[in-house]
Amino acid sequence: MTLFFIPLPEDRASKLLFQAERVGLYPEEFLRRCVEEILDRPDEAFSDAAENVLKKNAEIYRSLA
Repeated sequence: MTLFFIPLPEDRASKLLFQAERVGLYPEEFLRRCVEEILDRPDEAFSDAAENVLKKNAEIYRSLA
């Protein structure tokens, strides 16, 4: 496991602590879950390309019907 040190200004650290406490998590676990959620999102370029392909396929199927 790799550990990171991320300095935050006091106001941001306070907000992080508040948000973590609000959902009942330690700040480290809250951050880990946030980072995992971001990393698990599909790449925006891939999503755009996939959406474009689906639109084109729909147009082709309509024209063939």
